This record gives sequence, structure tokens and C-alpha cells, in this order.
Amino acid sequence: MTGPVSPLALPLPEMPAIAGAECASIAAGIRYKSREDMTVFRFAPGTTVAGVFTMNKCPGAPVDWCRAALKGGKARALVVNAGNSNVFTGKAGRETCERTAKETAALLGCKPREVFIASTGVIGERLPTDVLLAALPGAVAKLQADSWQGAARAIMTTDTFPKGATRTAKIGDATVTICGIAKGSGMIAPDMATMLSFIATDAKIPAEALQKLLSKGNAKSFNCVTVDSDTSTSDTVLLFATGQAKHPRVPAEGGAMLKDFARALDEVLHELALMVARDGEGAQKLITIDVTGAVSARSAHRVAMAIANSPLVKTAVAGEDANWGRIVMAVGKAGEPADRDKLSIAVGGVWMARDGGVIPDYDEAPVVAHMKGRDVQITVDLGLGRGKARVWTCDLTHGYIDINGSYRS
Repeated sequence: MTGPVSPLALPLPEMPAIAGAECASIAAGIRYKSREDMTVFRFAPGTTVAGVFTMNKCPGAPVDWCRAALKGGKARALVVNAGNSNVFTGKAGRETCERTAKETAALLGCKPREVFIASTGVIGERLPTDVLLAALPGAVAKLQADSWQGAARAIMTTDTFPKGATRTAKIGDATVTICGIAKGSGMIAPDMATMLSFIATDAKIPAEALQKLLSKGNAKSFNCVTVDSDTSTSDTVLLFATGQAKHPRVPAEGGAMLKDFARALDEVLHELALMVARDGEGAQKLITIDVTGAVSARSAHRVAMAIANSPLVKTAVAGEDANWGRIVMAVGKAGEPADRDKLSIAVGGVWMARDGGVIPDYDEAPVVAHMKGRDVQITVDLGLGRGKARVWTCDLTHGYIDINGSYRS
């Protein structure tokens, strides 16, 4: 946050207020100095919630807390801190979550299990609970409906720019609004969401239907981005529906009446996911990888991720080297069905190889020109079936080493 902004950064949009959702950010002093590092959200009574979390087998205490709280399907508050992830902190980490939920519930007049908690930052250091709790009353006193932009900045760690997105949708004849923020720059590899993201809507949607929408949308967005193949211990995406909009009743299973809402939610998730890829630590280029002709969509996704996670592919893009042999290698190592003699590869829309070899009279010049840009497109056709997938990543530069080599200093 103190270094240069990513050249792939996008501006933070205007974030409209969501009826039934208030937030405030404050400088708690948990790790960072002279910046806001804690955010509190308050939600209207009756707010429903959905969530997806990391598949890392060493999750943080806040992830365990949220998974348990999610079973109730209701939410009244969210507390987020940056600078300390409260991971690998044992009993102390669990006690921090319990105390945070209890104190927040007392301030807002709700149950502790209606308070959701997320933390991001250094792993293995005890979170200064008393510092966090001392800041809570001040944050609650500042709660207001139009503080999304401040919240987007307060949850950042190594991010170089705040990330937010908003859309509207129709449920019946009523217009509902969706706002979302995210943080993520490193330790990014999909096995849920690979960062923190919080979305709210004024729609009234049962928790069961909300969960289906989020899980499906997450699979097409956050689970399709990678920066460095490392799945964080703190990954959390939470979606809150405050129920303040007036629209026809939504059944528990959701159904066709949520078609436009699903479209809008998917767009918010997609936009936030791409911002995470654009802010990859040290990134200079956004890479889009399309795989077609696989035996299934699942297989195509795995092949695409093998390419996206390859340090050799990513450094070739960083060096603007049109080395398509590295893409062949990544396809072959994925462990999915592939036939060398049916494989086709293109970069920037220029086909370089087909049927196991370079295309006769292949001209590398337009490919090199394409790779000098900020957005690089890699296309692979396996020639085996109809399965396809699209994923996003970034190049791997020395900046990644610089950031992570000094992360705790």
C-alpha cells in the first residue's frame, strides 16, 4: 500500500448506499500506523447471509468462527481487521473471535453468532485483542450508509489499489442494488476465493437461495483467478441480503425470479476477481487463458490453471518471450487427458502450433507485439471434446520477490 500502484489498476467506482447496511472504518493500530485498518458493518434485523471459505487445511480462527455462524443463516454485523490474520494462534485466536463477537453484539444489540469476523495479514502472530476491542466503540459511533469506499481501503494489506464493484438488478418490478469490495494481491490461488470479499444487497433473499447463488458465482469468478498458486488460510467471501427492498417474495430455492439478480451478482464477483488478478504482487500484465476442446469443463479448468500457475509461463510473459513450448509443458503436466499431436496454441489470436508442431511459415512478430501490451491472451485447444474454461492470472516479476521478501519488515 506504500509502494507504486499496479499499472493494471482500475479506479474505485462510486459505491451507492445499501438500505439496511452501514459501515465505518477506523485506525485501530493493530499493525499499520497512520491508516485505517479495521472495518465494522451493521446490518438490519432479518439480514440473511451466505459464505464460501478457504479449503486450506490450516484455516484461521475467523474462518472457523464464520463457518459455524453461517449455519444460523442470519447476520447483524461484520468486523474485519487488516495486518494480522489471526491464523495459527491456537486457543488465543479462538478467544479473540469470541471476545470480538461478544463485544460487537453488546454494542449493536444482537447475538454473538450473528457477528461475522474476518482477518487478513501476517500468519502466526497473536492478534492484539485489546487493541481491536478498544477501537470497536469508535467504529460503531461512525457507522453510516455510504462508507463503502473507506472500507475497501481499510481491508487492504499488500494491495496497491482498493477494489469495489456495484450493479443493479430486477426482482419482479423492483430494482435492487448490489455492492461489493475485495482485497487480495498475493497468496492467491483458487480453492474457494483466495482473499477477502464482502458483498451486500438490499434484496430479500432466503439464506438457502443466497448460498446457491454465491457458490455458483464464486466457481466462475474467484475460483478462476490465481497469482502465485498459494491458497490463503483466511479466504472468505460473505454475501449479505438486508431485505429492505420491496419485491415479490423469493422462495427458499430461489428459481427463475432471481435470474437477473444472479446476472448482476456474477458481474460483481467477476469484476472483483479480475481486480485481484490485476493487483497481483509485482504484476505488470494481466493474462487471460482460454482452454477449449477438453474432455470436460472440469478438465479444461485444470489445464487452464496448470498454465496459469506455471512460473515458466508467467516469467515468459513478464519477459515478453513468445515461448509457446512452455505452454505445451504446462498442458502436459496438468494430469488431464491431452494428445500432443492434436494440441493447438495461440497467443494474441495468432496460432503458433497445431498437430504437435509449429505452424509452417509462423510469424512471431505479431505475437511479440501482443506480448508487449498489458493484456495477454493465451488460447489452447486440446482437440479432444467440448469442454472449455477461462481463467486469469498475471505475470511473475522480480517485484513479487521484493514484496514477499520484506513482508514482515
